[in-house]
Amino acid sequence: MQAPYAPQAISQERVGIGLRLVAVIIDGIIIGIITGILNFIFRGQPVLSSSFGGLIFFLYYIIMEATSGSTLGKKALGLKVVREDGAPISWTESIIRNLLRIIDALPFAYIVGAIIIATSSQKQRLGDKVAHTVVVKTR
Repeated sequence: MQAPYAPQAISQERVGIGLRLVAVIIDGIIIGIITGILNFIFRGQPVLSSSFGGLIFFLYYIIMEATSGSTLGKKALGLKVVREDGAPISWTESIIRNLLRIIDALPFAYIVGAIIIATSSQKQRLGDKVAHTVVVKTR
């Protein structure tokens, strides 16, 4: 029988809209640079390059959070995505929380996500609630 997960000594202070927005902006710049390079490489094929943009967006968040709990934007601000019990998130949890970004981003600029975070006692957006994850400060 496996012992329950004992979380690392990281803060369990939940992160609200402000720092999460700054992290999204940093990540957006990084994704924009990657997408810009791909658009340059595939400049004669707009359908292919725009498809890469969406794919890069989701893969960036899913892979970064599943493997380290943080995107580069979150790392820069000392933030991390963990399960509600403090354990690292799994690939499945990362996929769930990030696919639901589509709803959180509606109607534009993460308005739905911001409202849900602001009204959530755990400061969770829809993707966090469904995946049972939270964003916490690591320092």
